[in-house]
Amino acid sequence: MNQTATNDVDVLAGDYYTRHFAAGPNDDTLILNMGPQHPSTHGVLRIVLEMDGEYILRAEPVLGYIHRMQEKMGENRAYLQYFPNMGRVDYLHALAWNWAYAGAVERLAGIEVPPRAEYLRVISCEMNRICSHLLWWGAYILDLGAFTPILYAFVDREEIMDLLQIITGSRLTYCYFTFGGVTADATPAFIDGTRAFIKSMRSRLPMFKGLVTDNLILRKRCEEIGVIDLDMARRYGATGPVLRGSGVACDTRRHEPYSCYNEFDFAIPTASTCDAMGRYLVRMDEISESLKILEQALDMLPDGPFVNPKAPRKVKPAAGETYFSVESARGKVGVYVQSDGSTTPYRVKLRAPCFSNLSLFAELSAGTLLADAVSILGSLDLVIPEIDR
Repeated sequence: MNQTATNDVDVLAGDYYTRHFAAGPNDDTLILNMGPQHPSTHGVLRIVLEMDGEYILRAEPVLGYIHRMQEKMGENRAYLQYFPNMGRVDYLHALAWNWAYAGAVERLAGIEVPPRAEYLRVISCEMNRICSHLLWWGAYILDLGAFTPILYAFVDREEIMDLLQIITGSRLTYCYFTFGGVTADATPAFIDGTRAFIKSMRSRLPMFKGLVTDNLILRKRCEEIGVIDLDMARRYGATGPVLRGSGVACDTRRHEPYSCYNEFDFAIPTASTCDAMGRYLVRMDEISESLKILEQALDMLPDGPFVNPKAPRKVKPAAGETYFSVESARGKVGVYVQSDGSTTPYRVKLRAPCFSNLSLFAELSAGTLLADAVSILGSLDLVIPEIDR
């Protein structure tokens, strides 16, 4: 087969190298696929790398392997029917996405949320945030070569999932929020269990610090690796711990207050090093701050209904549009909803923080070692279904 025919076959077959690396590597470089089944990509993320020995010259994330048309499905379901989709976009912090969608539709339809329901939303969402950070912590250390920490992480994570199962009926892809509140009230077993968990989790954090955070091997794999300066973070729209790890104290819960977050005393952890270690420390500190929020919310939990009894069962907002954002474990989640006056949204648009956070990887990884690229990817805390949607 001649060269022209070979190239035609490559293009028809969708060969990524032929289309995106058309100039080709020189004699000393190698094209390497990292994923979509590589364990450190945590899903079906594929990154095409051009390598010069152990060093990365170019990196190109390839998305779409788990694209499920989540936004299009929003245009083909009644407002309430679309709720379960939110738990599948980011399965590690599903309640944040529950909240973003519920808040958008409630704002569009003028549905009020009772005070008790707001507190229950905070409690469940912060529990889910800790659960997400624990899985990230264990998986990140596993990527870097240590197995034991993920076992500790899952011990605490299982306790959270047991508690959330009491009120949500689920253990992962939650669908606990509804328009005007939540689907079930907190039980005494849940409240007592959550208080016990707060005490237990606080006692274990010093052990995590001694076992992992202060470990010299971890430090060498994270310090001065993947430095994201403020300019890069702004250019790519980074949010969440990725942005706060670059020294910017920006948190939607504080800077665009929603629900009752402005009633709680909590800090916004930041790091000035801008490296993978900084992002690591931010997330570990956020676990402590979430515990602080949980304790306050439980102490201040008001009586009353857990859902607005006047909320319509069949939502039919007037024609218009709205946007609502919340702070997830990975950054700013935004949901835009446009109504044409029917019982089905005319348009749903999801703002996923991981998409922006991943976008900076190509620039960030250039010139780094392949082993450091694993550390950088892990420090971004990516959830691939959120990127592909």
